[in-house]
Amino acid sequence: MRRLLTVLAAGVPLAAAVYLPTASAETQNASTATAFSCTTPSVKAPAGTAVESVTAVQQAGGTIQGTGILQGTVTDVPAYCEVTVTLTHPGAGDHAKVRTWLPVSGWNGRFQGLGGSAYLAGDNNVGLATAVKQGYAAVTTDAGVGDVLDTSWALNSAGQVNTTPLKNFASRSQHEAAVVGKEVVDGVYGKRPAYSYFTGCSTGGRQGYMEAQRYPGDYDGILADAPAVNWDEFEVATLWPQVVMNNEKTHPSACEFKTFTDAAVKSCDKLDGVKDGLVNDPSRCDFDPRRLIGTKVVCEGRELTITAADVAVVRKIWDGPRTPSGKKLWYGVPVGADISALAGADAFPVPAAWVKLWVAKDPSLDLSTITYSRFTELFRQSQAEYDKVIGTDDPDLTAFRKSGGKLLTWHGLADQYIPAQGTVHYRKQVEREMGGTKRVDDFYRLFLAPGTSHCGLNGQDGSADGLAALTAWVEHGKAPRTLPATLINADGQSVSRNLCSYPQVSRYQGGDPAAASSFRCVSAAPSRH
Repeated sequence: MRRLLTVLAAGVPLAAAVYLPTASAETQNASTATAFSCTTPSVKAPAGTAVESVTAVQQAGGTIQGTGILQGTVTDVPAYCEVTVTLTHPGAGDHAKVRTWLPVSGWNGRFQGLGGSAYLAGDNNVGLATAVKQGYAAVTTDAGVGDVLDTSWALNSAGQVNTTPLKNFASRSQHEAAVVGKEVVDGVYGKRPAYSYFTGCSTGGRQGYMEAQRYPGDYDGILADAPAVNWDEFEVATLWPQVVMNNEKTHPSACEFKTFTDAAVKSCDKLDGVKDGLVNDPSRCDFDPRRLIGTKVVCEGRELTITAADVAVVRKIWDGPRTPSGKKLWYGVPVGADISALAGADAFPVPAAWVKLWVAKDPSLDLSTITYSRFTELFRQSQAEYDKVIGTDDPDLTAFRKSGGKLLTWHGLADQYIPAQGTVHYRKQVEREMGGTKRVDDFYRLFLAPGTSHCGLNGQDGSADGLAALTAWVEHGKAPRTLPATLINADGQSVSRNLCSYPQVSRYQGGDPAAASSFRCVSAAPSRH
């Protein structure tokens, strides 16, 4: 459970918390000219909603604690005005809270929307506090649902999918938060923000893509990392390791899985031209796990021998879900990622809940009984019922491009929960839809981070300042050719890298392997897939 909380905490609430961008520190228009007053502003209800209540409370700041499972702490937060607007969709019986935090002094003229994590629709105070500390006015929404693992809202009393909160969580509440938040900024400061940004990772990354797809005018810039796009597909696909182990009746231990991962990383490390503890392009890794059959592994004091059955499980997990006839359904756990994250003693709770509640509509479903055939049925059912609701994979970003919006994403190549290949797949679809790589690069750039776990560049597994790159792009027209990052290699050492804009990859040119200057971006070699 501790590891789960660490991973979830690496998601959206920390997306804003660890970015300290130089661009965002600049004050726009020397803050507001009029005297600040934290009074209840007039708020017009967004289309399709009614305003139930509006409150304004001036808060002293100081140390802010994160709520719920994720927790977290932000210190030295300046005084801010907290405006809470509760919305409902008439006749639906929902109550979604939109919270806007506005710094009492030093507002930089910018507005920031904050996304969620797992089943948490918005921020748990950590992102809001950090945004205010950086001079932003910031908004988030709870969409009328609960904390990261709270799925009590999934089904109604009749056992049917509760469509109102699902629609809120999937798309409309983030848009309504953007509309309300900007109104609140105007009402409190007397003017609207000069620039508006959205930041999020995982669920928050998906929300950012949803904004670009359905509400292209909400934000000037969107930082959407490790995005949970293709939700209807990958959310079922992340159950695949459990299905494999149960059907093959073989359950390797975490340290046996680690033996396979370490061997693969060691084998494919030099593909970028140098041994640096990072697999630069996992799709080109051709390590054969059969090489480990017979290897002795000491696990918690016991000596184990890797068997052909263990190898069969690992190969299927790396390969990803397939139908019984062999047709590929989705991408597997990437080589270099922590296999045991999804192949532990129990199923990862996020996909487990999705499959039980939204797909099977059966809270008592025993996941350990799912056969390969039943898995395929569930996968297809999720696609059919939810792609248009929460798939977030519409490749037509024409309206977003026309609005002048910029979309920036980084995704870890060792992401154990959301394979980066899904994001690459989406980017390729956008290129086909919108005229190729160069045209798409004008408004949408993707950066892949070697050796980086889920949402890892938020400070859990390295770091990168995506928000600084985004503000420079939006406000000064400086499109990021690379994204400077600190990565953690297989030996636990920090190395600097300039992440390459997809489809380019990094290649060693000579010099210190820990220095970004020793690498340059080149065209990628063909994948083995």
